[in-house]
Parts: sequence; structure tokens; C-alpha cells
Amino acid sequence: MLSSRRYVNVIVLVLLTISLLVLPLLLPPLPPPPWMMLLVPVLIMALLFSLAFSPSLEPNIDFTFV
Repeated sequence: MLSSRRYVNVIVLVLLTISLLVLPLLLPPLPPPPWMMLLVPVLIMALLFSLAFSPSLEPNIDFTFV
């Protein structure tokens, strides 16, 4: 059962890879996005950085073993 699932996963990944390699050659080039849309990934990254480096709200619990 697991081996057939593994083969299906491999086939899906191979088909996805082939589509990523072939479709850009077949499709026409797209115009660049508007300037404001280029800021969306930068804003998402800034939000993730602020969440990563903000202090947690959980209290600091230190255990001392005697």
C-alpha cells in the first residue's frame, strides 16, 4: 500500500516539474505587475520578521532542580 502511494507521489512531482519546465516555453510572456503588487512579498516578509523577532507573551518559567 505504501509503495503504490510513493509511486503516485513521485509521478505527481515529476509531472509538476515537467509542467514548470515546459509551460514557460509555450505561454506568452506576461507584462510586469503593477508597482504596488511588487510590495506585497516585501510586506509579508517584514511581517514574518517582526513576528519572528518579537518577544513572546508567555512568562519565563525557570525550573531549579534541588
